[in-house]
Amino acid sequence: MLRNLLAPHQITQRTVSTASCRQFENKVPEKQKLFQDGNGIPVHLKGGIADALLYRATMVLTVGGTMYAMYQLGMASFPKKQN
Repeated sequence: MLRNLLAPHQITQRTVSTASCRQFENKVPEKQKLFQDGNGIPVHLKGGIADALLYRATMVLTVGGTMYAMYQLGMASFPKKQN
């Protein structure tokens, strides 16, 4: 009975202790060089193609949302005539 109670505790200790064996490469110095480079590119686009796509998608959604909001305000300011 005592063995059944201790078994889950041993399993959790093993998984936690073996999970810390992974080693990750420190990429901070590479990113610092990339973002501090004075090549004239805005900092929000220095990350590459993914940053450019996110920037463009954000701009499209912002402009589209503003235009749609203006359209809805215009439609609300001129109510439909009732027969």
